[in-house]
Amino acid sequence: MKRVLKIIGKFLLIFVGLVVVYALATYLLSRITIDKEPNTKEEVAIYILTNGVHTDIVMPIKNEVIDWSSEIKFEHTVSKDTTYQYLAMGWGEKGFYLETPTWADLKASVAFNAAFGLGTTAIHATFYTRMPESETCKKILISKEQYARLKDYITDSFQKDEDGHFINIKTTANYGKSDAFYEANGSYSLFHTCNTWANNALKNSGQKSCLWTAFDTGIFLKYE
Repeated sequence: MKRVLKIIGKFLLIFVGLVVVYALATYLLSRITIDKEPNTKEEVAIYILTNGVHTDIVMPIKNEVIDWSSEIKFEHTVSKDTTYQYLAMGWGEKGFYLETPTWADLKASVAFNAAFGLGTTAIHATFYTRMPESETCKKILISKEQYARLKDYITDSFQKDEDGHFINIKTTANYGKSDAFYEANGSYSLFHTCNTWANNALKNSGQKSCLWTAFDTGIFLKYE
């Protein structure tokens, strides 16, 4: 019995140690800033948007670089409204998106898969008519060339069918009348979260970002 308790004690000590190391890494690495590219034109307005946990990248639905509605179709939403002006996109664990409308609905299997990269991923796309700036919505002005890089990063995150089109997920688990889900590439884990994806989107397009972050806080500290 004493030996069993000793093994359990060592396991708990290792677990607590790993949690502490992870917490320190998420704090320290998110405070290291990757500066934005200098001397670039302010030609396209994008936004970062958070619900307090998860970061979305928001873009104009259509401009000369890309028309997102050609793949993320208005008809995929419940409202089918074609008057929206902005499109927010976030990447994440598919089980979280489709099976966890509230934290009370979180299943142990979904949490385990998400933590250790065992599940599949999805893109959540939400249309908006307006995008008012606030503490949870920050405007960023970027060049067309940077926006083209952002477009490439995001389109590469989508799974595509044999004809090269985004794969819409048919579901009734929508968050509202203006959103839709799509199959995504990549694996979600403790080290590559929805906010890591959003931070990498900013980094790839030459914007101020964290060296690495798992949480939205690190990103929004750069845009206070």
